Amino acid sequence: MSPRPRLLAATVAAFALGMAAAQAQTPAKAPKAVIELFTSQGCSSCPPADALVVELAKDPTLIALTLPVTYWDYLGWKDTLGKDSFAKRQKFYAKARGDGQVYTPQVVINGAAHAIGSERAEIEKAVNQVAATGFTARIALKEENGSLQIHVAPASDESEATAGIWVLPTTRQAAVPVTRGENQGRTLTYANVVRGMVRVGDWTGKETTVTAPLSATQAPEADGYVVIVQAEWPGKHGLMMPGAILGAAKGLAKR
Repeated sequence: MSPRPRLLAATVAAFALGMAAAQAQTPAKAPKAVIELFTSQGCSSCPPADALVVELAKDPTLIALTLPVTYWDYLGWKDTLGKDSFAKRQKFYAKARGDGQVYTPQVVINGAAHAIGSERAEIEKAVNQVAATGFTARIALKEENGSLQIHVAPASDESEATAGIWVLPTTRQAAVPVTRGENQGRTLTYANVVRGMVRVGDWTGKETTVTAPLSATQAPEADGYVVIVQAEWPGKHGLMMPGAILGAAKGLAKR
């Protein structure tokens, strides 16, 4: 290779690296809403909702998450993706709303409104309602030197919000064959299955940057992650209860 082509190749490589770094620091367009589906492999009413969330997850303006619960495990099939913490989260939401409604399939939109998980029209109605006001926090993500930098800023004026900053490792696609229980013989397909929730910092309504280890984005079988800023309020025994989701961002592509 002559000196000129080498120089050209080096220039192109440097330009590409610069573009990648710039993209990593550019805030993505804020989503319209975060949709959390509480579902169970042991629930015969859930597969239509699971399939709907797979479709909704294709919409770049939405963050659609699947949180499998465990309280139907006694029906003959233990949910292979379920976590007790997701069932607790669902119950906390019901308590915060004051209606006590906990069921599957249930969708919670932005930590506030809820709807039957298979009712597309009701979900879209709720999404449009919350999108009219938008999130109060804007999030930009950057991975650098083994850490995740989460920059959170108020969408308008500083607020008096008290919120937690959470990282949710996810599996973007999952298929589970069920051999017992109400869905025996079916293979259930899921999108953005949450594998855990890691609280990495606080947001007080002012512009701030939180640095977390990249390990917070990782979990067995996870290949993506989501960051949310969620209001909190004190419950019994010192527990903090989840409130409205104030901001959200999808993580970077799989490394």
